[in-house]
Amino acid sequence: MTQRINYNEVSPAGSKALGGVYSYILQCGLSQELVELVYLRISQINNCAFCLDMHTRDLVKRSVSIEKLALVQAWKEAGELFSDQERAALLWAESVTKVADTGVPDEDFHLAKQFFSEKELVDLTMAISLMNAYNRMAISFRNIPQAAIKK
Repeated sequence: MTQRINYNEVSPAGSKALGGVYSYILQCGLSQELVELVYLRISQINNCAFCLDMHTRDLVKRSVSIEKLALVQAWKEAGELFSDQERAALLWAESVTKVADTGVPDEDFHLAKQFFSEKELVDLTMAISLMNAYNRMAISFRNIPQAAIKK
């Protein structure tokens, strides 16, 4: 695979704007492990190799177990491996990511509201939206995953 465009170089101001949202998410108060799990799940849904590689590496650095990493895409069947809050976040991430299919139903919203304050839910939705944007940029312009770079 060959990178089509290095969007960070071509549009540094646009990349900086996305980076500003990313910086906000880092300090908004949500658990970074939770956010990274959500980023990984969104990247699985969107089949973004670059982001799958990056977020898997980030979760490994956070000492998330291999069992948990392996079962992110099957979190509904993973029993108690994921906390109730993580399951609510992953369901919300799936619903928001697949908005054209789901319409983000009331039951998903009400479940998420059981585990997140209004601010946390807005911040989580910003994080979900941001990762969907990053996935679309990386896929469209063929960002090369670190694992695929020949050394």
